[in-house]
Amino acid sequence: MKTNKNKSAQKAVVLLSGGVDSTTTLAVAANDGFNIYALSFRYGQRHLVELAAACRVAQHFNVADHLIVDIDLRLMGGSALTADIAVPKDRIVEKMGKDIPVTYVPARNTIFLSYALAWAEVIGSNKICIGVNALDYSGYPDCRPEYISAYEKMANLATKASVEGRQKLKIQAPLIKLSKAGIIKLGMQLGVDYSLTHSCYDPTAQGLACGRCDSCLLRLKGFKDAGLADPVQYKG
Repeated sequence: MKTNKNKSAQKAVVLLSGGVDSTTTLAVAANDGFNIYALSFRYGQRHLVELAAACRVAQHFNVADHLIVDIDLRLMGGSALTADIAVPKDRIVEKMGKDIPVTYVPARNTIFLSYALAWAEVIGSNKICIGVNALDYSGYPDCRPEYISAYEKMANLATKASVEGRQKLKIQAPLIKLSKAGIIKLGMQLGVDYSLTHSCYDPTAQGLACGRCDSCLLRLKGFKDAGLADPVQYKG
């Protein structure tokens, strides 16, 4: 599936990690006719396989622009993704949302959305799209509907464009009420090629998914519940 770079179309800033959720979110925005400005981050995460996936996805959708921002959340640490903390493995999927796991990166979505807000103001966009999900969200507090609503309210108080009446920003989270299976089914309807994506928190040196971390387990369950085979390769 390719996006059409229509000069008259509205612009959408889409947070793109290269995983199932962000890729499906990008596909939704593209299907809605937006010119896509994809935003990814090299933030000190354990691996850069996901950024390679984000680049593949952005190229596949022929986005208007793809910006990769360098920040270093390792300076604060506090997460298994940005510090020397073991990534949890082999957890029971049904129990994942009962607590906030160590793979939570402190304030990550708030930081990412702040960059998206800045870029949206610069390019004249009224829409930011983020692939958060409140059902299969692994206990992350910054994936809840009330968080998105609160950030949107703040964002419309924060910029010169909004104060001057030139921008009424909407933060769209089209997957927020969907299960992982529902997200995958939606993506398939939109022609998403999930072989381009990557979800694993702890891949091998060759980039193979571990199949045991929370993200892998949620992804595998999603494909199984959707009646589909996951097209990416797993270790062993």
